[in-house]
Amino acid sequence: MWDIREPEAYRLLADLIAIDSTNPSLVPGGAGEQKIAEFIADYLKDAGFESYLDQVQPGRPNVIGVMPASEHSGVGRPGQHGLIINGHTDTVSTAGMEYEPLVARRDGDAVHGRGSVDMKGGLVMALLAMLAVKRAGIRLRRSVLFTGVVDEEYASIGSEDVARRYKAGAAIITEPTGHGLTIAHKGFAWVSVESIGKAAHGSRYSEGIDAIAKMGKVLVKVEDMGKAYLAEPEHPLCGYKSVHASLVEGGTELSTYPAYCKVQFERRTLPGEDPGEIAAELEGICEALGREDPQFRARVTLDLTRNAYEVSKDEPIVAAIAAAYKEVMGQDVEYGGGSGWMDSALLGAAGIPTAIFGPGGRGGHSGKEWVSMQSILVGAEILARTIASLCGD
Repeated sequence: MWDIREPEAYRLLADLIAIDSTNPSLVPGGAGEQKIAEFIADYLKDAGFESYLDQVQPGRPNVIGVMPASEHSGVGRPGQHGLIINGHTDTVSTAGMEYEPLVARRDGDAVHGRGSVDMKGGLVMALLAMLAVKRAGIRLRRSVLFTGVVDEEYASIGSEDVARRYKAGAAIITEPTGHGLTIAHKGFAWVSVESIGKAAHGSRYSEGIDAIAKMGKVLVKVEDMGKAYLAEPEHPLCGYKSVHASLVEGGTELSTYPAYCKVQFERRTLPGEDPGEIAAELEGICEALGREDPQFRARVTLDLTRNAYEVSKDEPIVAAIAAAYKEVMGQDVEYGGGSGWMDSALLGAAGIPTAIFGPGGRGGHSGKEWVSMQSILVGAEILARTIASLCGD
């Protein structure tokens, strides 16, 4: 029933890998997503779908493809799609890769190249699934929207734009899960702490206040706080919350007491947590240190937060993927949680229940990245069955 062709899949994957879509917010001068969005838009049109570009920022468009509901279906609220299938088109830097990063290199089932698993393989899986549903002649009572989004690797402005523009009954993000069904993932908060000292000549110990030394007290307390998290209950799918110091800056020269030090912390949060609570935790540490040490001065700034996310197994989108998986694989799907953050939290916050299901592979962001060709093909069939189940007549 499902016309999913391996040569066609490989050619599409190789074409996508060949397009440099390095995120320019991560890598100054990066190619960005314009060319890959245009390529996918043309692919969708050639396959018989409506497609267009939503400009999120100049030169950084989301590519949108529409599989419309059958004429006179009369089902679904006006302006609301049955399903969004979402994947990001940007990649991290190509620096340090073991193979030519923009040339697909096949080794048995593995296809190497930058973005192969994170996540051009997932884009191919989604596009093949939509094409398979069309080729099967399945009538849809609710429309399906493909969204190839920009900037997931940095600030997710692409999925933020999708969440503002479109409404849907459910969504699937085809991030690589190795055919596991991810229904929860962590969030994060980025917080800055700045300690204020007093500059003085290095020999004037009675005049200088060492801002770096004062920050050292904060670092010790934060390390203790992180250890205390491990004594709290862990999330069954996501594990423990955590905190670490990521970036440190301070001082001007060797012979001067540093008047300023800044540390940027990252706090990984669990579903149900407010990521902004880390700012209150750090403020509490700084207030306590200020009571102990009259020379201690610091300020805390909450820079960016992203919520953790969890979707119920009882949601129709989760149940539909699980059922399709069992039909194809002959066994129950494994539910899992992600330690990293994904765009599903943005769609979920917009009222769109979202599950994460994609192909297998290894090495995203690393020097040796690859995706399993077979997992793309099997995943496309599972996704096509899910579309038919959720949106078909």
